Amino acid sequence: MKKAGIICIILFVCQFSLYAQENIPALDKSPMDMSYYPANFPMGKVQETATEPLVARIIYSRPSMNGRKIFGGLVEYGKVWRLGANEATEIEFFKDVYINKIKVKKGRYTLYAIPTEEKWTLIINKVTDTWGSFGYDIKKDICRIDVPLQNLPTPTEACTIYFEKSNSLILLQILWENSKITLPISLNKSN
Repeated sequence: MKKAGIICIILFVCQFSLYAQENIPALDKSPMDMSYYPANFPMGKVQETATEPLVARIIYSRPSMNGRKIFGGLVEYGKVWRLGANEATEIEFFKDVYINKIKVKKGRYTLYAIPTEEKWTLIINKVTDTWGSFGYDIKKDICRIDVPLQNLPTPTEACTIYFEKSNSLILLQILWENSKITLPISLNKSN
């Protein structure tokens, strides 16, 4: 009787395990990524080595080139782009910042781009939790800034977005294919 009970429990656990595995979603081809300013802030906070307060975080899906032509191909010139793959890229500011001398209040926003061959227009929009750029509404823009396109000597396979410090500015760097864009962010209006 004791053996029969153990066998029943084992069968139940095995069947439950098989059922649970069937509900696991497939891995996405464009993994989600996150970047902080200051860099690696969560680890620094845990290790008590953070030297600056948290200013910004960006969450985006990281598509890869996979042999495709990206700008002027997959990503059309002159059209609003979600700045990554899948869900629209979101940026969160943990304090008020200035972009192109426009005050952007502490909060969470969507970051879009309109790429062209010479420059990109970066857009901070107040609609969040949206997929792609299908729900983009120009009336919800907080600010727009045109930034020059920099050509990279070596292609970047996966779309990469990160922050770095430059003097009194925080630079949001966006790289993919042969393109690099830099969005300057300031903590005060004078920069």
